[in-house]
Amino acid sequence: MAGRLVTVIGGSGFIGRYIVERLARSGDHVRVAVRRPNEALFLKPLGDLGQIQLVAANLKNDQSLRRAIKGADAVINLVGVLFNSGGQTFQALQAGGAGAVARIAAEENVRHMVHMSAIGATHASDSEYARTKAAGEDAVLQAFPTATILRPSVVIGAEDGFFNRFAKLTKLFPLLPIPGAETRFQPVFVDDVAEAAVIASRGGDLFEGKTFELGGPQVLSLRALLEVMMDDIGVRRPIINVPWGIAMLQATLMQLLPTPPLTRDQVTLLRQDNIVADGAVGFDVFGISPASVKSVLPRYSVQHRRKGQFSAR
Repeated sequence: MAGRLVTVIGGSGFIGRYIVERLARSGDHVRVAVRRPNEALFLKPLGDLGQIQLVAANLKNDQSLRRAIKGADAVINLVGVLFNSGGQTFQALQAGGAGAVARIAAEENVRHMVHMSAIGATHASDSEYARTKAAGEDAVLQAFPTATILRPSVVIGAEDGFFNRFAKLTKLFPLLPIPGAETRFQPVFVDDVAEAAVIASRGGDLFEGKTFELGGPQVLSLRALLEVMMDDIGVRRPIINVPWGIAMLQATLMQLLPTPPLTRDQVTLLRQDNIVADGAVGFDVFGISPASVKSVLPRYSVQHRRKGQFSAR
């Protein structure tokens, strides 16, 4: 499959950089479509000279999407948001934008498409994030029936917004007041998700038109995950489970900030476990043995230890 042209929509994000690197290593030519190409220049050294191309594109502009997709053998769409901000809304990007990418990919005769969704995507959810993820999946499959849908649990790795955020909070405060301390997660290593996306982008009966739920080998409560993290960085703090009503009140105020640390929609999401559903198809089909939290976290938690690499563990 070497020599393909693969367009990665939103390729400068956390998961995207790993996908771009894997595609480049396999010999593919990569066209990374982002809103601000100048902020994605760090991707260029991941490939050979000229192998990774950066182009400006916006999911709300068909003409820019068509330029980014035209001539591609495969398209991988990674665009998503954690909160509404101006025109960057759940509905515009995760529902309408996903459908636009799939429609244009079909019109441009792209052979294969991969769409990144999330565990918990359902029209029945009280969370707008989850509902628009479900709407996006529907729109993608309607326009591009052979697309592959990937639904990861919380994704972890060196640049993640999960363990890194909690590690910083742990060092700043004497205790950790969090909602959903008993909510269960199945953290998955970002490079395992990237590998699955690259494999799916090559097509085949095992992947086309299928939906996969991607979780790591461990199911742990949020409390247990934070305890693993604290053990790793050598800092212990009491974890206080914040009642849902108080969490909603806090989120109501926090979501007024430009980059809110917590929103009401995120609190709603926390009320449901984020784990692979019974009977769902996952990494086995890809031949991937996902890495565990305890094998991944030490690779990047050193920055949060009191004495860095010289800390005793």
